[in-house]
Amino acid sequence: MDFSLRKPSSALGLAAGLGAVAALTAGFTKLLPVNASTAGFFYLLVVLGVATTSGFRVAAAVSVAAMLCFNYFFFPPVGTFTIADPANWAALFTFLLTALVASHLSDRAQEQAAEARRRQLETEQLYSLSRAILLTEPSRPIGNQAAQSIAQIFDSPTVLLLDAKSNQCFRGGAQDLDGMEERLKDVVRLATHYQDESRDLDIWPIALGGDPIGALATVGIRLPDSAVHSMLNLVAIALERVRTQDTANRAEAARQSEEFKSTLLDAIAHEFKTPLTSIKAAATGLRTLGHSLSPNQRELAAIIDEEADRLSHLVTEAVQMAEIDAGKVTLHRVPIPVADLLAAAMETFDGRGAERLHLATAVGGKVFVDRELLILAVRQVFDNALKYSPPDSPVVCTAAHTPGRMLLRIVDQGPGVPEQDSDRIFEKFYRRASVRELVPGSGLGLSIAREIARVHGGDLWVEAAEAGGAAFCFSLPLAPGDAA
Repeated sequence: MDFSLRKPSSALGLAAGLGAVAALTAGFTKLLPVNASTAGFFYLLVVLGVATTSGFRVAAAVSVAAMLCFNYFFFPPVGTFTIADPANWAALFTFLLTALVASHLSDRAQEQAAEARRRQLETEQLYSLSRAILLTEPSRPIGNQAAQSIAQIFDSPTVLLLDAKSNQCFRGGAQDLDGMEERLKDVVRLATHYQDESRDLDIWPIALGGDPIGALATVGIRLPDSAVHSMLNLVAIALERVRTQDTANRAEAARQSEEFKSTLLDAIAHEFKTPLTSIKAAATGLRTLGHSLSPNQRELAAIIDEEADRLSHLVTEAVQMAEIDAGKVTLHRVPIPVADLLAAAMETFDGRGAERLHLATAVGGKVFVDRELLILAVRQVFDNALKYSPPDSPVVCTAAHTPGRMLLRIVDQGPGVPEQDSDRIFEKFYRRASVRELVPGSGLGLSIAREIARVHGGDLWVEAAEAGGAAFCFSLPLAPGDAA
């Protein structure tokens, strides 16, 4: 884009200047005779006018012509280029020097005015671009809006904007450049400016934090380096907004997916609960018949009863995990004595290994937690310890105060957890290959327990027990009074 003040061509300006000098000379010699000082003054005005409209070079040529006319027609002997009085030589060269200096100053002032206008226009364009980028509509692709804004603001017929991360190319302007995607990728890879003067095409690499993130191709935009860098920084912000919007969209889609999964699982759970309750009641009724059943029938009734419990447990775990993932868990924190919390969790195992659960010492102090959720979390860890340790081995729980925290350690005498699996066992549905076929389970219990600990601001991890086996450690917030 041309930011300079529009001037007539040099030939036209020179012709006009020489014509004005000729007209003044004819008028002052034929129509209105004047003295040399007056003629010199008017010649000087013509030179300044030419400098203002046509530049210094044309004004210098007109200055020489004016000096020659001044000498020939106004300095004695008139009609010759000879000057009799030496004082007139000084006056003539003073005139020429004044005309040249004045022309130079006038031309310089014009250039400064053009530079000021150019900078003002650049500032206005960059401001308009920044405003357009900040006010992009989230409902429309941000990359396309940025490309169209550049084309409109900088009056470019074609703009291409490449996002290197997503490999998307956004277009703006009325015209199109076919087959430029590969050239844009080359500019990103090489991080160098590409220019095709025959098509008035420029392709600039776009970087953010020193890393190339895209490229911008424009036609017909001519800006100084400083303005180009400012424009590219604004485009980098636009590309970053594209990525932020994509991330936000994916997060929203994931959140909606989790909510849908939670709702679906909740509906399925309700549908499962009714027949499971009927199956459980029927199996319990059969088992109460006692000796009226054959041994084989009693065994089948026991299997039905146990598998109904297991299926009910799996459905409940799946719903709980979906609710945690969807962020539907609401905490109702109250101060609870640790001993009461552990006792309530142990009671749920009555008849199913409760005699193996022990507290190493008397446990004092209170934790500030949601009672039902923490009982569920501790029960999951107890259940895991009972399943993975020998049937006659104890599972021991200890508790200790740490600064602001209560540390619970649930220690079993099972095979322990290999170091490479110490994090993976808390992943959803993960089960070690060595025990997958030996111990029943869904792979959700420990994941649920750790998520419950974390929503309370605590954590759950596993360590190697000193006497073998595994030690699962809960870190839980103490009640306000106990924390002090």
